[in-house]
Amino acid sequence: DKSDQICCYVLDPNSSKRSWKLIRDIPPQCSKRKGIAFEVLGKRFYLLGGCGWIQDATDEVYCYDASKTSWDITAAMSTARCYFACEALNKKIYAIGSVGSNSSDPLTWDTYDPCTNSWTSYSDPNIVPDIEESVVMDGKIYIRCGASSTVPPHVYTVVYEQSNGTWQHADKDLESGWRGPCVVLDDTLYVLDETSGTRLMMWRKESRECVALGRLSPLLTRPPCQLAAVGNCIYIIGKGLSTVVFDGGKAGNMGGVMVSSSIPKLVTDDDVISCKTLSL
Repeated sequence: DKSDQICCYVLDPNSSKRSWKLIRDIPPQCSKRKGIAFEVLGKRFYLLGGCGWIQDATDEVYCYDASKTSWDITAAMSTARCYFACEALNKKIYAIGSVGSNSSDPLTWDTYDPCTNSWTSYSDPNIVPDIEESVVMDGKIYIRCGASSTVPPHVYTVVYEQSNGTWQHADKDLESGWRGPCVVLDDTLYVLDETSGTRLMMWRKESRECVALGRLSPLLTRPPCQLAAVGNCIYIIGKGLSTVVFDGGKAGNMGGVMVSSSIPKLVTDDDVISCKTLSL
């Protein structure tokens, strides 16, 4: 928000009065941190790592149990991390890379097993600090990286192969089409292109290309946005939690402008860091 404090909100898409509601009592230890990561396992929502202007990267992890509406601290990561990727795969959390205030090792990743409440650390030279986006698709973790030190910035993608536990460079076709926040719906990757307005793009595996589905009304979307998938719908959440809902099965496309529904924004202009989904 305007005071640089982290706030957590929840939206029930099945409610008759769909609106964002504040989750209260966020742990004060992490409410002012930068570079914090977010992930969901089952009915639990996790806040991981982060750092501050005068605070080194931390390994702390906090958990919100949505079924009990309560916060708790859980096992710390093996490595202190700040500005890193975080994804859930096969009932485990993956905390990947790191950049920021004295992060322990940017070329590592940790996995969290909720059954044992413990972390395991691994390393791979193909992991780079400059992580911009991440997503799970086809049982693999994809990370879009950007070397900001080069002009123009060098962007490429790495993929985690769980079968052999290594990271490899992904194909160039995916790199060229993945330019913004993304989400996977029905094993299909959707990307929001915010370079000129807001266009929703879809990755076609057969032809190995990203195609435009249509533009979203500038009256409804307020970039920068994040994406989330619930059921057959894609939720596009922007500043102040302004929310556009695109039904992948029913929404039409008229003259290049996508037909969608919307959810009222907050009275504030909070930036959206991340969006995750869980079922109760």
